[in-house]
Amino acid sequence: MGADEFSKSVEMGLKLSKRIYYGKDGTTSMTAPKPASMSKTLSTCSTMSSSFKLPDKHHPTGPMVYAVITDPNIVDNPDITSYQPHVHGRCNPPALIPLQMHGISMNVECYLDTAFVTVMGVWYLYCVTKSACCDCRIAIPLGELGSILDFNVETNRRSYFTKLIIPEQEKDSDRVTKTDGFMMKRNTYTLKVPQVEGGSMIHVKVRWSQKLLYQGDHEFCLNVPFTFPNYVSSSDKTITKRQKVLLNVNSGTECNVTCKFASHPLKEVRQHAGEASFAYEAEVSKWSTQDFHFTYSVCSNETVGGLILQHPFPYDFDQRDMFYFYIFPADNNFKKDFKKEVVFLVDISGSMRDAPLENTICAITSSLTRLDQEDSFNIIVFNNRIKSFSSSLEFATEETITNATEWMWNDLVAEGGTNLMSPLKQAIDMVGKMGESMPIIFVITDGSVDDELDISNMIKCNLVYGSISSPRICTFGIGSYCNHYFLQMLAHMGRGYYDAAYDVESISDQLQLLFDNALSPMLTNVTIDALENLKSFELYPSRIPDLLYRRPLIVSGRYQGKFPDIVKVRGLLADRSSYVIDVKVRNKGDVNLDMICAKREIDILTAQAWLDKNTCLEKMVAKMSIQRGVPSEHTLMILDQNDKAKPLLKSVIQDDEKCSKLMNRKKIRLRNVCVGFGNLKATAENLPSGVEEEKLNEAEKLVRKAASTCYELLDTYGCLKCLSKVRNSQISLAIAELCAALACLELLDCCCDLCDTCSDLC
Repeated sequence: MGADEFSKSVEMGLKLSKRIYYGKDGTTSMTAPKPASMSKTLSTCSTMSSSFKLPDKHHPTGPMVYAVITDPNIVDNPDITSYQPHVHGRCNPPALIPLQMHGISMNVECYLDTAFVTVMGVWYLYCVTKSACCDCRIAIPLGELGSILDFNVETNRRSYFTKLIIPEQEKDSDRVTKTDGFMMKRNTYTLKVPQVEGGSMIHVKVRWSQKLLYQGDHEFCLNVPFTFPNYVSSSDKTITKRQKVLLNVNSGTECNVTCKFASHPLKEVRQHAGEASFAYEAEVSKWSTQDFHFTYSVCSNETVGGLILQHPFPYDFDQRDMFYFYIFPADNNFKKDFKKEVVFLVDISGSMRDAPLENTICAITSSLTRLDQEDSFNIIVFNNRIKSFSSSLEFATEETITNATEWMWNDLVAEGGTNLMSPLKQAIDMVGKMGESMPIIFVITDGSVDDELDISNMIKCNLVYGSISSPRICTFGIGSYCNHYFLQMLAHMGRGYYDAAYDVESISDQLQLLFDNALSPMLTNVTIDALENLKSFELYPSRIPDLLYRRPLIVSGRYQGKFPDIVKVRGLLADRSSYVIDVKVRNKGDVNLDMICAKREIDILTAQAWLDKNTCLEKMVAKMSIQRGVPSEHTLMILDQNDKAKPLLKSVIQDDEKCSKLMNRKKIRLRNVCVGFGNLKATAENLPSGVEEEKLNEAEKLVRKAASTCYELLDTYGCLKCLSKVRNSQISLAIAELCAALACLELLDCCCDLCDTCSDLC
């Protein structure tokens, strides 16, 4: 289900919820609609749903739970039954009725540059009669670079929790019976809880990690989606609405933490050197109507640095000690800027048509105006061929920037395929000839190419580590079809930075942030003297990037040996003079480095394993993923079901035996928890980002169509076992359609719900 279809389904669900009767003392405005307003047939219902033109209007802006309604006749108040006119047909796609929220609390732990957010909420399935059950869909919009860590869900009769396994465990298990979960635009993860009884309380606890935005001058900003629409409020006026927020900050420094801005009325409850706690709890008339924003500063006028040490935990398979090195830059330290040579390398293949290319041009145009006239730049665009604004670098004068802007808007047409090797070589050859400037190459693409390993090896050979004239490479991936690990690896090798936008709406802001950060270097060729005196060490990333004015420099790693009490960090300023920062080394037991560094290190090692085709490193990543509870490309996230009671209520599915099998599912595989290694086929076909959602919808339609045909045949022949003995082209075609559709959805295991002998047919 894509974001647009999601919004349409919620719109239809809100219309459907008007059937619910709340009693004489309830909300009388929500009366049942006339029978004629409901669809009479399946095709009519489908047509009605497609007529809504309100994309994203009901996209979740906070944690939400929805009832998934395919049969409108089960919609009723579970506490007060009422007469409801019968509706012929089913909702296609299913309607989503937002559930009433009875409580919400959030606990946030901010460590250094990372936040761990835990949200706990209670929702009431108020819209399904007690004699029926339905699936419920949970939607969680995540914050900046958010990554799901785990789910816990509890209903009246079942509980669910997530765990990570290696793929071999899934193959060996006959209990993994379904695949669900996907990422929608705006970084919203959604999954489905099967068959919840009407009138149930649904307790959800979800935890994710996200990045804190650095705003300069030692200020960090936390943004968490926490806005709830009015229609999640209960119609029962006796229910107390309480919302609670707990926030702990551990800056990793010894400087005071000061709250600069808070969207909700937080009260400081604890203040210690480098640490602070804040709390908010209140009974409210309506749920939060704004996202949770919190900005704090680590008070200091100078550049702040630190090196934190920690021993490994006893269960850690890597028994080397851990370290975490950081520098938080101060804007007022240095006034002289680096002279820069900038090349924007932009993908203009057919998939970049319209909004992706337009947003990219806008971001480049804005960044050009921030260059000094002594800086030089060029713009190279590529598809199957290469086109450039100029044959050489041009100074960033007002006239040249105007000409470049007009050239981009007038001459660039998104068409053709994707070929990155040649334009990247051309960009590298174009910069670094003048030793006085720092060369920076930005690579912006939404696709994968089949020579990514060759490109990576070419970069290794052409970049000289430790040279200021060696190009810094910053990469930006758009959508899910590009290989984000390849782009991360390019940035690591080029001592640059990587960022991504997974939907069109966020391209401009994310790309502009990358440009602003990378174009403001403060120190280059950064080295840590003490590393050379250790017995051994491993850095993540392996090459230390430059220190930027608007982004903290963070490096973590493992080591054997001993650090001194003070570590000297060296770098070059814009005037080529050396600058030394004395960094204090501390052992901090209250900072869990294992947790803070987990995602960064797993992503870096995953990219390295991909580049080297190293299966041993892949297995190590899988071990780290399971040990630290952070999803990876080499592990699977499973939603595990535990039944609290054996007896089951009557389901909306008429076949009791089939319902029993459905309700006894034990494990559900969750997809799209990580970004993946790209899609060469989608890139070759120039599919724009988001088409993967449309393909998912098409596969669901195939399932419905094929299943409908199979059920008609079952009515004739009795069961699939008897059906398999009949030689009939219609039967063969129907089963082939069903299996193909299930394969499209990665749901072939669901055949077991149709018949015990499905394995013989498929």
